[in-house]
This record gives sequence, structure tokens and C-alpha cells, in this order.
Amino acid sequence: MKITDLRIRELQGTMEHPEPFWEERLVRPVDIYPAFRARGGNYSSSLGDGRYKMSAAFLEIHTDEGVTGISGPFSHHQGFIIDTQLRSLLIGADPIANELLWDQMYRTAIHGRKGETMMAISVVDCGLWDIRGKWMGQPVYRLLGGPTREEIPTYASALGYSLEPEAVTRRAQEIVAQGYKATKWFFRDGPSDGPAGIARNLRLAETLREAVGEDVDVMLDAWSSWDVPYSIKMAEHLAAYDIHWLEEPVLADKLESYVEIQRNSPILIAGGEHEYTRWGFRYIVENKAMDVLQPDIYWAGGISEVVKICTLAATFDLPVVPHGHSSHATAHVIASQPPNLCPIQEYLIKWNIIHQYFLKNKIEPQNGRIQVSWLDAPGLGLALDEDKIESERELNWRD
Repeated sequence: MKITDLRIRELQGTMEHPEPFWEERLVRPVDIYPAFRARGGNYSSSLGDGRYKMSAAFLEIHTDEGVTGISGPFSHHQGFIIDTQLRSLLIGADPIANELLWDQMYRTAIHGRKGETMMAISVVDCGLWDIRGKWMGQPVYRLLGGPTREEIPTYASALGYSLEPEAVTRRAQEIVAQGYKATKWFFRDGPSDGPAGIARNLRLAETLREAVGEDVDVMLDAWSSWDVPYSIKMAEHLAAYDIHWLEEPVLADKLESYVEIQRNSPILIAGGEHEYTRWGFRYIVENKAMDVLQPDIYWAGGISEVVKICTLAATFDLPVVPHGHSSHATAHVIASQPPNLCPIQEYLIKWNIIHQYFLKNKIEPQNGRIQVSWLDAPGLGLALDEDKIESERELNWRD
């Protein structure tokens, strides 16, 4: 079997959803600058009357045996790299030789070890695994060695919801009523916001704990936007609310800062969402810079690489809870790994509405869990819902 073509399909559609879709944004590293700190966070294109313009790019990897791998969604930046830098390596290649192709893409992209190029490699790798599963008539998790369980617990990530106490209480209690045993929320304030920001952050933690009770795990995410003294101080305060973990307190490159925070924090420190490949995670695990590792399968190197990161983590008894960009690919990886290594899956509520909009077979946890039997279609189970596609165009940067 040979790869004959790569098609990048940009799909357009219209989603109906109560306004505003994005009620609040998270704190960002660039918020140290007042002009950025004051900006809101509307990431969607509202057409009015509860209608939103939807646009997403998906990769199709075609073969001479009629088996097509699907991967996505992803950005135009990654599409450009796939089309102009990776295509020549893939056309005519054996799609089942994914280890060979990954290594060739990695070695060719000598300046792309992290960031957009590695994310593009990740997209291709997931598409190759989809081909492998379809070609063999098996779901990917079985090809990876699973299943290791019948169901996967999930936690609800509430990115984009209002942080006003009454709204937080209402939404958190709805999440618990839906069967989730854990939920993650996102801080809006950092060191630049002073004592008032600290008070708002602690109010969020207190509100969540009061809303969900003692038996539900609460995680909080600082999205790389704090510094060492602020993180340690906040961790000490957050411990009073039995916070399960504090996520990404500082920028990903500041690994020595992570070590210092981890050593001085009374609660678990999670991170790795913005780290790449087994080499990027080596320092983290060898120095236990974090208590919980969170590689993203569509960013860190694809399914092939995240499985290697899991193996690396297992040798140091560190749990892996992948960042939830793709519910399908993530579920297949988790279903193939021991439950103590990958204990739970992230479900980003609003981003899953967006990322799965054009998919026919959506993954939506029931009673806070994903049944592994839902993943039994060959490959990754990705299929496009043609009824959602109002228009499309093929992206091509080579002409």
C-alpha cells in the first residue's frame, strides 16, 4: 500500500448555540502587559441570533488501496507545513510504516522540534494510525495493545465559562449532576493583578469547593502565566480547598522553576501541555518537575510519540493525563494504557463542541465516562458529517 495524495479540506458550516459562546477567557502569559490584560476572549465568529460561523481543516491521507486516513481539526499554520514540507516525504510511502515516516519527518524538520512543525507531524501521525486501523479492520486502541479497561473516567474542563460566583456554582453543580467526579477551571488573574487578583482566584477555588462538595476533585489551571513566588504562595492558599492539582503555573521552558514549585507545593503540580516529544519530557520525568504529565496527542508528536512518553513516565511512576485536544485519539491511547498510568481523560466542554462539530461520531461522556466500546470502529472512528458541511475548499499552498 502506498500514499497517493494528501488533501486538506477546509469545511464551513453554521452552529447554533446560545450567546455568548465564550463567557470568559483564561489568564495568559502576555497579560503582564496591561493592554493585553484588558482584552476579552471571544474566539468565535458570531453571526447573531445564536448562530456562529464554523470553520475547520481536516487532513485526508489517500492510498492506492482505497483506504483513507482522516485527522484533525488543525490550524492553517500546520496545514501549510503539511502541504509544503511534509508532503514530499509522504507521497509514495508505505503508510503502515509509521515509525519510519515519523523519524524521517522529525529528522527533516531539524528546526521544527517543537511548536507548529511538531504539531503538523502529530496531525500526520494520527492520520497514519487511522489508516492502519482501517486497513486491519481494528480500532487503534487494539493495535496499541488494549483494551486495558471497559470505560474511561473523564473530567470536565470548564474553559470559557463565566467566573462570577453564582455562575460558577450553577455550572459546577450541573457538571456534578452529569456524573463527573472531577472538574477543572481556569484562573483569570495572575501576579500583575495584585491583591485583588489573588482574592478573585481564591474566591474561584472556594466557590468550586462549596459547589461540588468534598467527593469531587477540583483542578485549577494557570496556563503558564504565573511566576515562582506567586505559584508557591497560591499553592499554599489553595491547599485549604483540597485542590487536586495546580496546572501549568509557569512557562513551559522554565523547567527549573517547575522543580522549585513542585518541591515547595502542598498540592500536585501538573503540566506538559506545551511540551513536545519524548526528549522534551525526559528532563521533566528525570527531575520530577511535575507530578502529572499532560502531553497533547495532536501537539507532542502524535499517537506514536505519546505512547513513548507514557512508557517513559511509567518508568518513573508518573501519571499521564493527556491534554484534551482530540477526544478520539486521546481515548484510543488511554484505552491502551494501564489505568494507574493514564487514570482519567480530559473533556474540554466548549472546545469539544467546536472540534467535533463536523464529526459524525462524536465522543460525549455519559455519567462522566467514555465507554471503550464506543471506539470499536476501525481506525480512530473519525468520519465527517456531510450534513454539517455548507461549503468547503481544498487548501493548497504549492500553487
